[in-house]
Amino acid sequence: MSLEIGSEFHWDPAVLLSAEQGGPPGWLPAQRSLFATGCGALSELLRLLAPAGRLHVPSYFCMGVAEALSERIPITWYRHLPDGRGPRWETLRVADGDVVLAQNLFGRENGGSWGAWIRAHPGIPVIEDHSHDPFSDWAQNSEAAYAIASLRKTLPLPDGGLLWSPQGLSLPRPSGPESSGSHLKLAAMLIKAAWLEGRPIDKEHFRALQQQGEHDLRGSSGPACAFTRAALPLLDVAGLREASARNARELAGLLFTRTQGLKIVGDGPFRLQLECASMEARDALQAHLAGNRIYAPVHWRQDRNRLWSGDHEAAELADRMLTLPADHRCGPGDLSRMAEVVRFFAPALAA
Repeated sequence: MSLEIGSEFHWDPAVLLSAEQGGPPGWLPAQRSLFATGCGALSELLRLLAPAGRLHVPSYFCMGVAEALSERIPITWYRHLPDGRGPRWETLRVADGDVVLAQNLFGRENGGSWGAWIRAHPGIPVIEDHSHDPFSDWAQNSEAAYAIASLRKTLPLPDGGLLWSPQGLSLPRPSGPESSGSHLKLAAMLIKAAWLEGRPIDKEHFRALQQQGEHDLRGSSGPACAFTRAALPLLDVAGLREASARNARELAGLLFTRTQGLKIVGDGPFRLQLECASMEARDALQAHLAGNRIYAPVHWRQDRNRLWSGDHEAAELADRMLTLPADHRCGPGDLSRMAEVVRFFAPALAA
């Protein structure tokens, strides 16, 4: 059983392809640009496109990325909620010169409706965000002008913003040097691996490296670091995805009908989302999990006093959502412990 569940990835050579699996990975686009971050890739793409209009952003989205992009182009919002219903097309009102940012929210969508929309609006470039599942059928068979994925969200890499064009269009290239943040994060991954093996290491040492690295890396439009560029083609992404999807399904089964005050939103290929009754209940559950060394992130808070979507339903859902980290690192004991901790606290959520 793991010392902790979730949190930042450590480096484990077991994630690499075996000798029997050798050969070029089928999922990696032949024509691509590899940036340090997905946000940096998006920013450089918008610099290249220099659109005259607005960027349409889904209302359930990372506000930090939206804020960074708003410095490049005026943004507006269309409704897309984590309810399985996909985009509300009547709220996506485009004009000439606009660009649309689409997303495979939590990796649970198939992209068919976006393909139809793209064909119906050939003059509007669509940029698809596949960060929650860079390896889906949708990502590999996209019809969009451009597609991006922030790889460090799903893969054990210190950085990586993959940009490609399913339509074969020209791509921007990274600018400037590698980010020092990438190197700090890689150091944290290596030291954490030793900590997990029982070496006498203070956890706060690699946590400080990771946090400073993430701060320095944020929004970088430089190239991915040498480690990411070398390791990416060698990763067993199919195995990682399969293990993570299996874990999410198994955890959903362990929790299904056994909790009160919680709703399982769906099991994506890498994580499991829960909807709590209120923000207070969500925050209490997150703190309870952290107290048991289970680190469950929030996707994504919307601060009404700063840039936010203006979609009250999206913001209220963001207040109540919590993601359980059922990724490839979890074994059966980890899944059982996570379910037990959630079930133990569930009566308090329903009170």
